Amino acid sequence: MRRFFWFLNKFFMVPMFRLGLGPFFGNPLTGYIMVLKVTGRKTGKLRYVPVNYAILGGKVYCVAGFRQKSDWYRNLLAHPAIEAILPGGAIGGITTGIDDPALRVAAIRQIFQNGGLAGFFEGFNPSRISDEDLLLKTADMPLICIQPAGVGNGPSDPGGLAWVWAPVSLVLLILAVWLVLR
Repeated sequence: MRRFFWFLNKFFMVPMFRLGLGPFFGNPLTGYIMVLKVTGRKTGKLRYVPVNYAILGGKVYCVAGFRQKSDWYRNLLAHPAIEAILPGGAIGGITTGIDDPALRVAAIRQIFQNGGLAGFFEGFNPSRISDEDLLLKTADMPLICIQPAGVGNGPSDPGGLAWVWAPVSLVLLILAVWLVLR
């Protein structure tokens, strides 16, 4: 399962967000996703990681679904300053872990409700599980808070890839018209 998500994320979700098409992929069934730009702890290279998220009280929250063994989570521990591409824009921020039980319940519940079927992959219905059971089932799941510290580079900003879809669409339109008129 982990390998499947790695492939899907690397070759589909990340390119879609980098092209500026992220807003078209968020819905209640598949979930609402953001892409984290994380610095690799060993290589120092920029890595892109799609995750489900929730916005509560002006902060952005996400969980490491594969727990502490997630490479991106270990990268965050080494380099807590990140950027996040949300469907509505990009932010820069500092990450911290959250241990407060009341905040964990509220944030994790909202993340999984926003995540579509993701909560069910964890073995529970995020809308019906009790607070106690939710804390128990996610006790080893890191909850990450991103405190926005500024504006990040979004797909439509310099260095982004949103510009690609316009010329590609134009070429495809010209090709379609040419085929029809031929």
